[in-house]
Amino acid sequence: MFAAGGNPGPAGPAGPAGPAGPAGAQGPQGPAGAVGPVGPAGPAGAAGAPGPVGPIGPIGPAGAVGPAGPAGAAGAPGPVGPIGPIGPAGAVGPAGPAGAAGAPGPVGPIGPVGPAGAVGPAGPAGAAGAPGPAGPIGPVGPAGAVGPAGPAGAAGAPGPVGPIGPVGPAGAVGPAGPAGPAGPVGPAGPAGDINGVAAGGDLGGTYPNPDVVRLRNTPVSNTAPLAGQILRYDGASWAPSAAGGGFTLPYSAVENNASTLFSLTNDGDGSSLEGVNNTATSNISAVRGIVSSASPGGFSAGVRGINNGTGGLGVGVYGSQAGSGWGVYGVTPNGLGVYGNASANGYGVYANSNTGTGLNATSNNGIPANFSIYNNANNNNVVVANSVGNGTVVNVTTSGSGAGVRSSTAAGFGIHGITSAQTSAGVVGDNNGGGEAVVGRTTSDIAGSVVGRNDGGGYGVRGFIATNTSGTGIGVYGQVGLNNSTGRAGRFENFNQTNTTGNTLEVETNGNGNIPDNTQGNAASFLVDNTNSVAAGVRSEVKTIFGNFGAAGIFGISSGTGGFAGLFHSSNTSGNGPALVAITDGNGNAITANASKDGNAVEANIDGAGNALYAWVPSFATGRAGRFNIFNESNTSDVITVTTIGNGTAGNFKVDKITATSPAVKGEVNSQFANFGTAGIYGLSSGTGGYAGLFYSSNPAGNGPAVIALSEGTGNGITTNAGGTGDGIEASCDGSGNAVSGFIPNFGTGKAGRFANFNNSNSQPVVHITTTGTGSTQLINHQGPSGSIAVFQSNSVNVARINKAGRGFFNGGTQNSGADVAEAFDVNGSVKAYSPGDVLVIAEDADRTVELSSKPYSTLVAGVYATKPGVLLTEEDIESDLADKVPMGVIGVIPTKVCGENGVIKRGDLLVTSSKPGHAMKADPDKVKAGQIIGKALETFDGNGTAVIKVLVNVR
Repeated sequence: MFAAGGNPGPAGPAGPAGPAGPAGAQGPQGPAGAVGPVGPAGPAGAAGAPGPVGPIGPIGPAGAVGPAGPAGAAGAPGPVGPIGPIGPAGAVGPAGPAGAAGAPGPVGPIGPVGPAGAVGPAGPAGAAGAPGPAGPIGPVGPAGAVGPAGPAGAAGAPGPVGPIGPVGPAGAVGPAGPAGPAGPVGPAGPAGDINGVAAGGDLGGTYPNPDVVRLRNTPVSNTAPLAGQILRYDGASWAPSAAGGGFTLPYSAVENNASTLFSLTNDGDGSSLEGVNNTATSNISAVRGIVSSASPGGFSAGVRGINNGTGGLGVGVYGSQAGSGWGVYGVTPNGLGVYGNASANGYGVYANSNTGTGLNATSNNGIPANFSIYNNANNNNVVVANSVGNGTVVNVTTSGSGAGVRSSTAAGFGIHGITSAQTSAGVVGDNNGGGEAVVGRTTSDIAGSVVGRNDGGGYGVRGFIATNTSGTGIGVYGQVGLNNSTGRAGRFENFNQTNTTGNTLEVETNGNGNIPDNTQGNAASFLVDNTNSVAAGVRSEVKTIFGNFGAAGIFGISSGTGGFAGLFHSSNTSGNGPALVAITDGNGNAITANASKDGNAVEANIDGAGNALYAWVPSFATGRAGRFNIFNESNTSDVITVTTIGNGTAGNFKVDKITATSPAVKGEVNSQFANFGTAGIYGLSSGTGGYAGLFYSSNPAGNGPAVIALSEGTGNGITTNAGGTGDGIEASCDGSGNAVSGFIPNFGTGKAGRFANFNNSNSQPVVHITTTGTGSTQLINHQGPSGSIAVFQSNSVNVARINKAGRGFFNGGTQNSGADVAEAFDVNGSVKAYSPGDVLVIAEDADRTVELSSKPYSTLVAGVYATKPGVLLTEEDIESDLADKVPMGVIGVIPTKVCGENGVIKRGDLLVTSSKPGHAMKADPDKVKAGQIIGKALETFDGNGTAVIKVLVNVR
């Protein structure tokens, strides 16, 4: 077994740390150190309202119960004090025997890729793409400022030429134009007559009396001017206008002058200034005064009226309105709309009406009227209301939720009502169907808001229903919780310990109950009508040292043949609270249930989506959420039977803690037999589909394996068998991991994988590896200090081997599909300029570089661009990219480009370079020198043009 957390064995040689070995079956855990003492309970806070009883949250360790208050109803327990600091961790238990070392980490990353080869020459530029569609035309910019008027343009085209008038006297002849000699002057025509000829230009009508219809080509209005008027250009035409010095309407001017800008004084009886507006639109004004500054000096006024008269009928500002509007209207956002002040004994504002309302004050969001005295020595009434009529002196109504009249006082009476008549009352409150008739309120801790006192044999308070038979009336109604108030809606106390003849509270009914509605017709009904409340509908407590039958906080009896001794019904279909909560702080059971006959001790069912039975252990407890035992050895029934006919899981187990190391399900069988079905967990798929077992690691960020199988004995960790045509094991990987990863830890001596076929007639391959990707089909990485990368055997005898350096050894030799041996060489220029069959020579201007042959009988000839080399040699690493090099064949049968420069080529002819670049020709044996022979022709060539023939290349 493993020690807790799987203590690793002695560290092996440092290598890339493998992932922590599967935490294996947890070894016996060292005994848990004693939990440190629970810190002292925090002081009992003010009783916090317990949260709504949902599924009961884990109960924190109970804070010390505060001493019971006086016999009043016990306050809710204070919030659980903070859990004290956890004591120091106990000493770690002795380590279990070293568990099998964790699996070595995944294969380390492949070593860095060698330096990138030289970038190949850029390919020819592709054809230019079609131009994209024209983008939308941008918005037209704002019109620029109108430039200054340019000089007058040339006069428009003249009107149609009138009849030719008489020729005037000839003017001085201008210089002759370059068009050639002037023709002879024709005879002068007879003198014409201009009478009746239409006038042009700025003139209209006909000669000899034309009209001026334009000035500078601008029309002149047909309106005849009056005396004293002038022609003024109005932007479209010349029109008559009154003469003046620049005061025209509309008129606007800006001045900076401390004097009055406009003053009119009238010594007569008329008005000095009058503004009249005859339009009928809204928001007009006959006269408007504006103070444009946002911060003018004090007592600045848009319009100010001053009357220096000292009589009683003068008016500083007089506003009148003939309809139902306002005579004077003042508006301000935060100041005073209309302000009136009496500096002596007058009225600041006087309101009077003959038949209407003298003063009407309203407000949408503020206070309509405010009456205050700020002088402490002023003993006058703040508001005086008198009436000589029979109407109500003060009539207060409200349709909102505020008070009709609110009165408060420090020493006197808020409201003092007095009467001396028996038929009257000092205070009368009538409720005509809406609010309360009389409400008494107090903030005192010792006095009541409404007190009914009885010093005789009657009653202190009597509430009764006099005549109403609707069933909705209430004799006495006590409430608490309004406006977040606290306290008790009712309390009944007996302070006489010898009073055993009467109950402190008696509730009795002779009714039959209400079958359709069980909330009605009961002897007593208790309701906490607050969705945020955590108070109890009924709280009952018994303090006794005895456990006698009936000594209970609530004792329910069903003495008939039906009914329930107790019924708890959570009736709200949207509710989350349990129907019954049972808690014990002692050592007894929270609920003890026993069925003495064939019924169930506990029967639980669920109509919704919840749990028929839900058991849990809070965070500080150490018990079990459930335990089921059968103590009868002859009982063959299942300890637990779980069945579902739905699509859900029959059993769902979860350890919901990210630092947990315990299993969600532990199945154990203690048997010496290995019969079919004798298993810690037995999964069975009895249908045509489904899985006998499914293990799913669902967190994409998780690192834990979906299944771990460990065997401490000599058996297999996992044994699988497919009896049909399926696979014994099928593994797949959607990510970048391994579908199958087999490894041996640093202390193991076994094999990471073994595949064997023991059927001599099975012709299938033992291992079949296929890839449709771009990576290697197989990667073998030898990271050890010695040994071969691969060994191949036939009948247990080595026939081929690749050593750690990458050298291959083959007992029977090798066979390659190519027909020549080539070596990768750099070339002069672009590699794209070369093609298979080219005859190559050693370049004279670069090391280890070849180029196309171009001279006959060249002694620099090196080989031929190989078409399909059987072996390609290179000094580069095997991972190097050879795309910028050509495979030059140096020996073997290679298709070679030839030409007829030296005649027909026959089989066996010696071949040398020719003057045609990259081509060979037939050699003249008398001219051949050492180092010029490419090889021997293996095919004939008729000498016409060029061709590619097979040549036994062997440069010498």
